[in-house]
Amino acid sequence: MKTILIATKNRGKAKEFDEIFKPMGYQVLTLLDMPEDLDVEETGETFEENAKLKAETISHYFGIPVLADDSGLIVDALGGRPGVFSARYAGVEKNDLANMEKVLLEMKEISGNDRTARFHCSLALALPDQNTITTFGTVEGYIAEEPVGTNGFGYDPIFYVPTHDKTMAQLTSEEKNNFSHRHNATQKLKRIMMNLFNKEEGHL
Repeated sequence: MKTILIATKNRGKAKEFDEIFKPMGYQVLTLLDMPEDLDVEETGETFEENAKLKAETISHYFGIPVLADDSGLIVDALGGRPGVFSARYAGVEKNDLANMEKVLLEMKEISGNDRTARFHCSLALALPDQNTITTFGTVEGYIAEEPVGTNGFGYDPIFYVPTHDKTMAQLTSEEKNNFSHRHNATQKLKRIMMNLFNKEEGHL
């Protein structure tokens, strides 16, 4: 069986991609399954650059296909921030509460329709000796006045989704996964992969 590595330690995230690659004869692994823990510094200026950097670096090291993602929050009134710095916006790696508090403070004087924002996800699939495949997905919304909801992670409690009249953190995982930025990017990738699979008669 062929192998593809998802550049994450989150098995739940890898499970989402298992649905894409398993029908094509791929075994899906995560970084938790690998003998070495590679730490790839995200020096890119865009989500796509960071995703490609992670995927290509790890793929070159292990010699197998690697899928990586980079995601974050883009707030229009903040000039696109937090952007690629979403996970460490408050200066501390992955402190969700501190990150949300900083965004809310910076948005204190911004009201109503000027609080537009979007979640963005870029995916990069690095294949040995082939060009890297990239896709992206977004979901539009607004920055809420205060955190609401307990589900999800990151900025979900302050990201209001008008189509559902709830914040991301008020949605169930199933509801969120049906339209999220990662879902949209993944569906695009799935279509590309299936086309390649069909054209090359099962060989990528």
